Amino acid sequence: MKSHATAAMLVGAVLLSAAAAVAQTPPTPAMNGTLIEATVPSTNVPGPVPITYYLPKNYDANRAERYPLLIQLHGGGLSNKRMEDNPGQWVGMGVLLDQAIENGLVAPMVSVMPSAGRWFYMNFTDGSQKWEDFVMKDLLPYMRKKFNVVQGREGTFITGISMGGVGSLRIAVKYPEVFQAVASQEPATEPALAYDDITLRNKFTRPDALIKQIYGDPIDKDYWAANNTATMIKRDPSRLLGLGIYLEVGDQDAGYWHQGTEFVHRVLYDAGISHEYRLVKGADHAGASIPPRALDAFAFIGRQLNPPKWIDDVALTYRAIMDQYKRERGYLVTPFDPNRIRAQ
Repeated sequence: MKSHATAAMLVGAVLLSAAAAVAQTPPTPAMNGTLIEATVPSTNVPGPVPITYYLPKNYDANRAERYPLLIQLHGGGLSNKRMEDNPGQWVGMGVLLDQAIENGLVAPMVSVMPSAGRWFYMNFTDGSQKWEDFVMKDLLPYMRKKFNVVQGREGTFITGISMGGVGSLRIAVKYPEVFQAVASQEPATEPALAYDDITLRNKFTRPDALIKQIYGDPIDKDYWAANNTATMIKRDPSRLLGLGIYLEVGDQDAGYWHQGTEFVHRVLYDAGISHEYRLVKGADHAGASIPPRALDAFAFIGRQLNPPKWIDDVALTYRAIMDQYKRERGYLVTPFDPNRIRAQ
């Protein structure tokens, strides 16, 4: 009971911090798109599951070019209501996506957020709840059937914050053939490859009973590792070539989630997997930094849909000069691969 009470106090403190910060920001402008609540039937989790979906301004169900689809996953203990504005608490993620579209950061798209409690979008070891399967086998087919959205990998994206950050990252790493890119915002992930390497610093926010409900009692350490993002990447990084990956976290995160996010970044970097990583100076896990950071994440998704021509004639000329320097000094000249970090 003590651990549950501690976790509740921590969550309350985060929400109060967010309220104080967001209350100082100006009100958001009226939306151009539409937010609608619905439910999705499921046999994988207790259902039906509430969802909120977003349709962009002038959504056309018969448009020849199908809309991109963005799955959004909320943080721990929240719900699909996170898509909407909650004055004094937060700016809705659907509202921010609407702003990103209006500002030209990302193309008009359809988006959805399910309500998933605090279950980390995990399949439980005992099979009693399968939240990962809900996302992949219930929610994704539902959106593809109901709306005029892309039916394949290109144009299908996933993002999330905190619990949703680690959930979106884990699901994208498991299914890189399904998603074009993932934007993981302040993912609640540990800086470890094995369960026994987790210290109190990185698990004090999670009640033991919650972890045991998901991973078994005693903890199934092999199952934990099989679902730990850093471990999955380490085991077979080549699977992620071509997957757009965006990681970000605040350097003042009171839950120390910047430790785990940096760890995942280093695993990706050491494996040579191209990705974008931002350690946001002065930002915590909640508060006024979240809206602009979310807009940055949406902008990353926008760049995956419409890649900027950053490798232009100037860049190519610079590369040619550098290659000439290498040849003159006897250093190996290798071709560029946009899916890999430039390592040699």
